[in-house]
Amino acid sequence: MQIQIKRAYAEVLASDGKRILVDRLWPRGIKKQEAKIDLWPKEISPSAELRKWYAHDPQRWLEFQQRYTAELSLNAQAKQLEEIRQLAQQEKVTLITATKSADYNHALVLKQLLEQE
Repeated sequence: MQIQIKRAYAEVLASDGKRILVDRLWPRGIKKQEAKIDLWPKEISPSAELRKWYAHDPQRWLEFQQRYTAELSLNAQAKQLEEIRQLAQQEKVTLITATKSADYNHALVLKQLLEQE
């Protein structure tokens, strides 16, 4: 299983494989045709309430991970995660996010969950 995370503002490469946007909102300043997004499952991104509460505060990172994982356990989100997991078993997948922080973002949580069997 090959899953990587990449910022939406980074260069699009053929080696990205399937590009999956994991943000609820479209990244600012990027045209849809230039982003080359293959899939955009908005429902697996953190809820607006959770995103606002977290506000990328590293001190809230551990609790954010717990809350976000709980959100993802809902039926619709769980189904979409399984679909992405199956896709990643067949080909390379790149989770695309506009988040600035490489160390504290929801795509990291998603990647960990997808890699769990």
